[in-house]
Amino acid sequence: MALPPGVTPGAIYRHTRFYREETTGELLPKYLAVLGALRGGDVVFRLLTSQPHGRRESPPCCHGDPYPSFYLGVLGSPLRKKSWLDLRGSEDFESGEFRSELAGKILEQVAHLRGAVLRAAMECAAAAADTTYAQEQAIRDQLACL
Repeated sequence: MALPPGVTPGAIYRHTRFYREETTGELLPKYLAVLGALRGGDVVFRLLTSQPHGRRESPPCCHGDPYPSFYLGVLGSPLRKKSWLDLRGSEDFESGEFRSELAGKILEQVAHLRGAVLRAAMECAAAAADTTYAQEQAIRDQLACL
């Protein structure tokens, strides 16, 4: 299935209100990378993290402990720290909600993965243990179109 108009694999978005901080209740941002779309149009993504917590840099694809991840490096402003794609499972982003949050500026594109890094990150994510079969198929379908 196709991604929402204007959204491409590898696009990195800043979600301004992704999670609620436990102690203050404040809504905080997170970055996410688009990897594909399910047949119903929902967006397959994975979160980015700048917290190493034992994550490897080499090789960039790691499906083991302490956390499955893909090392992206320093991507540039606003992602000025080393970043990893967190390959732990996540729910897909409902397509209508994704479009609505784009229109409302809750989601704003800040960067884009391209070329060999995008392909390697998608291959790694598709093969991760927490990636569902439907997500894997969606990611591999997008890879075939790159």
